[in-house]
Amino acid sequence: MARRAARARSAARDVNAPPTTARVVALDALVRVEDGAYAHVVLPAMLAQTELADRDRAFATDLVYGTVRSQRRLDDLLARVVKRPVRRLDPPVRAALRIGAYQLLHDTPPHAAVASTVDAVAARSPRARGFVNANLRALTRLPRPWPEPDDDAVALSYPDWLVDRLTTELGVDDARGALLAMNEPAAVTVRPDPRQVTATALADELRAAGADVEIGRLVPDALVVRGIGDPGRLPAVRDGRATPQDQGSQAVVTALGAMPGECIADLAAAPGGKATALAERVGGAGAVVALDIDAGRVRMIDGARHRVGLPHLFPIVGDARTPPFADMTFDRVLLDAPCSGIGVLRRRPDARWRLQPAAIDELAALQRELLTAAAPLVRPGGVLLYSVCTLTDAETVDVDQWAVTALPGFSPLPPPGPPWRPHGRGALLLPQAAGTDGMFVLTLERTR
Repeated sequence: MARRAARARSAARDVNAPPTTARVVALDALVRVEDGAYAHVVLPAMLAQTELADRDRAFATDLVYGTVRSQRRLDDLLARVVKRPVRRLDPPVRAALRIGAYQLLHDTPPHAAVASTVDAVAARSPRARGFVNANLRALTRLPRPWPEPDDDAVALSYPDWLVDRLTTELGVDDARGALLAMNEPAAVTVRPDPRQVTATALADELRAAGADVEIGRLVPDALVVRGIGDPGRLPAVRDGRATPQDQGSQAVVTALGAMPGECIADLAAAPGGKATALAERVGGAGAVVALDIDAGRVRMIDGARHRVGLPHLFPIVGDARTPPFADMTFDRVLLDAPCSGIGVLRRRPDARWRLQPAAIDELAALQRELLTAAAPLVRPGGVLLYSVCTLTDAETVDVDQWAVTALPGFSPLPPPGPPWRPHGRGALLLPQAAGTDGMFVLTLERTR
């Protein structure tokens, strides 16, 4: 009897529960992000538990990523109508106001932006309905065009220190171009497995499924795909014929120059996109060892290995500062080092608010330590490639300058050409150059 009563109460709650909508999911995700979760981790997990259509999943993703990305701009706009500081509001109320403001700022009809957002917050915090409704309606009465902030960092929605640093190091035009590019949603890019499918055949397959497909501007075999929703649901990805990977990361693999039959180490390898690409290139006669310190992330590499079918890829848990390999073991070593990740802010919208300036110097010290440990693993005549997905001098040209004296047995190889641009002895790829993540590469050959 007790069990039947409990089931009845649960069923009653389910019947009376508000429907899950894209805005409700977005609001819940934003509250969790503010509490410390990562948007690119928590949102896919939340969407996987819903039955939302692909269109609604895409809308929820845009709401979460766009709202987090635009947070400073939105708070500046809301401050013109909300009588209390936005930062002091309850998290669901703050999230709802930001969602509503984001929609209004991006030309959602006011009745849809306001009413649907009010319904979403009412599903989670019923007493907040009136407050959110009144303030969003007040926002709709502001004159158009929307008031623009005087401060560029507020208008672009970045921390002051980050705008100042990039402006100093890249110059005004390049810095602003990078910041603008990183405010654009990242397109889905897939890498065909050349052992199984050509880029042309995969493009035809995706177009037949209704996707919009473009050939990569940076990597000719890369396919930029729109209109597909979650790339993990593509048949070609599920059966291992293709892997989602940004062109910037694909270009790093190209710069390493792996050849069939070679033995390669990928240090700090998780989540494994570059390791699987390298294993596809060296083939079954070669071997790729993928090392990472995080056991959970190494399991991700192992999952990718099985999905793509790469028995010659060997995921290993280990610390790249003290790699468990003999000296001069590998033909090529890739050190895609942990970094501040400024070049991938379009994919990690909350990272701009988490990153602190002091972390950059700490990361640069770790990068030098990792390079010191990686260098002995390369055989004479072999190649060591250092890459980071960031744009700061401390993690790029400064590391290069240090390597001149710290790695005397290594000489630079020619860097990639345009749209990469020379940066020290390496090359920098700005996000606006080809619509990719921002990257730096330094390719060194062991001469003795």
